Amino acid sequence: MSDFHKRALVTGAGRGIGRDIALALADKGFAVVVNDLNDNEDLARTVALIEERGGRALPLPGDIADVAGHDRLVESAWSAFGGLECLVNNAGISVARRGDLLEAVPESFDRLVAVNLRGPFFLTQAVARRMVAVESGAFRSIVTVSSANASMASVNRAEYCISKTGLSMMVSLFALRLAEHGINAYEIRPGVIETAMTAVARESYQARYEQGFTPINRWGKPQDIGQAAAMLADGGLAFSTGEVLHVDGGLHVSSL
Repeated sequence: MSDFHKRALVTGAGRGIGRDIALALADKGFAVVVNDLNDNEDLARTVALIEERGGRALPLPGDIADVAGHDRLVESAWSAFGGLECLVNNAGISVARRGDLLEAVPESFDRLVAVNLRGPFFLTQAVARRMVAVESGAFRSIVTVSSANASMASVNRAEYCISKTGLSMMVSLFALRLAEHGINAYEIRPGVIETAMTAVARESYQARYEQGFTPINRWGKPQDIGQAAAMLADGGLAFSTGEVLHVDGGLHVSSL
């Protein structure tokens, strides 16, 4: 058994939001299994940053879209530190090219759904089965990073929006199913976060910020999502499940 009493698996932890989630969890005392597609320099850097802070981390390369490989992935994550109290579904991709909704193609749609929805659903199922099979007095959670596009339509990336809307319903379903086992499910819904994914539209977003895009009028940072995820994983909203936490500078707030 690990000396750590809190253990987490974070997908897509090689850089960006995933890396900052892993760092924030480590700061909360979690031992962190960090997943990304490949065992590359990005993943090694995440591990090194956690260790520099006095935390513990292990890299776990693997493609969450490869559902057939989930049993191996979950077994490796579970064995790394002797169990899991938290899964953070963060890995995801954007559209290959932003464009007209009427020109969206099946190849792009299928790729988005495989990575952003199908993979997280079955990975969550696999982790939940392991959690349910073990009695625990610890706080346990499934935290899923979706997007403002779960509820706000962007016609130039339709398949992305659809995948994120599906994730939102996934959180509600697992919240209902797992509550009796003491496992809470949460959705973090980021707004526009300054990452490699949004870099392709940086000029467009920057122009909006210059006109007062959001009530808290600045770019979101990966650290903003990291802090939110760590708060949820650490039991900061223990009497809530199925909750949607907007981390978007107030983008979702309607005004008249």
